[in-house]
Amino acid sequence: MGRNAIVGQSGGPTSVINSSLAGVLQACQMRGAEHVYGMLHGVEGLLSEKIVDLSSRLGSALEIELLKRTPSSYLGSCRYKLPDFAEDPAVYEKLFGILDKLDIGYFFYIGGNDSMDTICKLSDYARLTGSSIKFMGVPKTIDNDLMLTDHTPGYGSAAKYIGVVMKEIIRDATVYGNNYVTIVEIMGRNAGWLTAAAALARGEDCEGVNMICLPEVPFNVERFIDKVERMQRESPSVVIAVSEGVKLEDGRYVCELSDDAHFVDAFGHKSLTGTARYLSNQVAKKLKTKTRSVELSTLQRCAGHVSSRTDITEAYQVGGAAAKAAFEGYTGMMVGLKRISNDPYQSTTELHDIHKVANLEKKVPMEWVNAYHTDMTAEFLSYARPLIQAELTPIFIEGLPRHIYFK
Repeated sequence: MGRNAIVGQSGGPTSVINSSLAGVLQACQMRGAEHVYGMLHGVEGLLSEKIVDLSSRLGSALEIELLKRTPSSYLGSCRYKLPDFAEDPAVYEKLFGILDKLDIGYFFYIGGNDSMDTICKLSDYARLTGSSIKFMGVPKTIDNDLMLTDHTPGYGSAAKYIGVVMKEIIRDATVYGNNYVTIVEIMGRNAGWLTAAAALARGEDCEGVNMICLPEVPFNVERFIDKVERMQRESPSVVIAVSEGVKLEDGRYVCELSDDAHFVDAFGHKSLTGTARYLSNQVAKKLKTKTRSVELSTLQRCAGHVSSRTDITEAYQVGGAAAKAAFEGYTGMMVGLKRISNDPYQSTTELHDIHKVANLEKKVPMEWVNAYHTDMTAEFLSYARPLIQAELTPIFIEGLPRHIYFK
């Protein structure tokens, strides 16, 4: 068994992914790892032997605390698709050769669906070749679409940000009293968890959004415009939250109706953008009303100033739990969060076979969507509200949050 550990971050960043990195690092150190290495830009960087010794770079308590409060991926990220080892064994031979050279016994990958696919392939190859390296997946994604975990670290903070800005957009959109339609585009390719979080804006001090459009519900542009027209008869100002990934009944993304270019990544994922802009233009043409489109874009995943303390804490916990499990001999697993109660909110960690997680997506349950497919039910709010609770204020220097980053 190797004496050292290595950890990487992959896929889209979140505002709490570095808290999971801190959890892995400190738990490995507590369990006696001589060195904890970091992959720069994930597995893709590792194949080029781009690594850093985290044990020496992040040595003080202040640096760890800054790391936990710094958004985005400290080690950098990648969207590298590891080939099947039967098709390209040379990649695996090279990668495992690098791991052996570094005397690695424990391998951690913090990420979402595609990252769990990487852990699945690496752990299967290790079993096939008799390698003793332990491979563990640490969950991360603002999309909240990983299977078998109650929720994913990263989602709570993104949901909190969406709830906050939707309240602010609603206040802004209602000041003039005339006809005005605001369409806010929220991330979510195939699962609408983030867009559903717009429902959190409603409360005693806010009337909430008028409509929520999820990718789980087939979208019809004409029916959408009809709904907007009916809503505007009751209220001149209409605010709508729409997922970037809403699809037509024929399976095409609504954003594909626009003239925007759509890049395709290594996993075959088409970049989605322009949904709100396209819909606002259509509403303006058909209803002769003023419209505005707002695209939250990467702000949803990097708003460290409004992170959920609950989210930061759980992100740290899953990192530590992954290290604990690996040092106890587990491999080919992902740490999941299990909700024990809502009031008071309590959760714990548990392990899941990576084969039951990789390449699968958890959708929003349709019973949590109202009968008109325009809003979320009380069950969803009970699920989401505990995840956005409390704050961990950034350390402000000269009026701005202090971050730690890899120079």
